[in-house]
Amino acid sequence: MEILTGIGKTDRERMAAIIRGTKGTVSVGEAARVLNVASTDAAKMLSRWSKKGWMSRIRRGLYVSVPLESRTADVPLEEPWLIADRLFSPCYVGGWSAAEYFDLTEQIFSTIMVMTVQKPRDRRPNIKGTEFMLRTISEKAMFGLKPVWRGQVKISVSDPTRTVLDMLIDPGFGGGIRSVKDMLENYLRSENINLEQLIEYGKQLGNGAAFKRLGFLLEKTAPDETEAIEQCRKRLTAGNTKLDPKLNNSKLITRWRLWVPENWKRMESVD
Repeated sequence: MEILTGIGKTDRERMAAIIRGTKGTVSVGEAARVLNVASTDAAKMLSRWSKKGWMSRIRRGLYVSVPLESRTADVPLEEPWLIADRLFSPCYVGGWSAAEYFDLTEQIFSTIMVMTVQKPRDRRPNIKGTEFMLRTISEKAMFGLKPVWRGQVKISVSDPTRTVLDMLIDPGFGGGIRSVKDMLENYLRSENINLEQLIEYGKQLGNGAAFKRLGFLLEKTAPDETEAIEQCRKRLTAGNTKLDPKLNNSKLITRWRLWVPENWKRMESVD
């Protein structure tokens, strides 16, 4: 455990100025700009403060301040979304993390799901005790986003419709197809429901598997949504898709060209 040690008046004033002049995270360059000192001097100061426990190092050259009430620098991230934005931008918070934010699920997911244009080597980084799951997307897929404030920083989060679509594209983004089905049902009951937009988003991404899963699930959970179901059927692509690649999909639903687990057999309709 890294115990906090004393800090002099000058260092305290400098640190306060840096915190006022930055937005949640502090880089060497930002500290140098705020204090009007050389980058080498700023780096030495931040390193010294980190060793004393007044700053917490996120990665080389990037720090966050330690809350005044803390007795140790070994504290969890206060704003993991802010850290995600700083480290993985261009990116957005999506999947189950966005679903939690929009009350599409009551499940608590400890890992932060981030969609990024970057191609990181480590896709499951653990930063100060917070786990992140990173998925690479193309720049053209950066749409359907909503700005959310975290302190003084605007973070991009997938809007409810895009959140549902991403989980239909890859059920793993929602913790598996059973969770995705529940979240879809919550979306259909929410004020955010917009199936026309969901279809348009799907067309924009051009993912045939999403339409197969969506059409199948709508037919079983919301059969009155005939227009959306028909739109899904019009966009069926060739070949068969697994409802959830991580499950034992042994039953083929020919109507949707979808392999599903045996225990989903009762959800099949007559063609």
